[in-house]
Amino acid sequence: QVQLVESGGGLVQAGGSLRLSCAGSGRTFSRYAIGWFRQAPGKEREFVASISWNGGYTYYANSVKGRFTISRDNAKNTVYLQMNSLQLEDTAVYYCAGSSRYPLTTRRSNYDYWGQGTQVTVSS
Repeated sequence: QVQLVESGGGLVQAGGSLRLSCAGSGRTFSRYAIGWFRQAPGKEREFVASISWNGGYTYYANSVKGRFTISRDNAKNTVYLQMNSLQLEDTAVYYCAGSSRYPLTTRRSNYDYWGQGTQVTVSS
């Protein structure tokens, strides 16, 4: 079992950058693939990016490819989401999630553990 806590959200102007962190508890954190999802008001929670347990593989939604970068530091039990060139449509609550069953997945149902989320607001 792993507990996940997101941080780093906030208010940023369009074109700016933020780095989100997902801190995990427990000695088994490095065994989990980690994904980032986001949910805007009135919309479904959608996949953003994922990273394999050792960081060797990553995958991005088309909407963020080239702007966002996911990475991890297993020594610190932390996964990062560097978000550059932020756009108004990136405004959402961002969640990180852990999967022990799949090495790299975009499906919400494949993730077993979720954080509480962190708000990202992009202003014009």
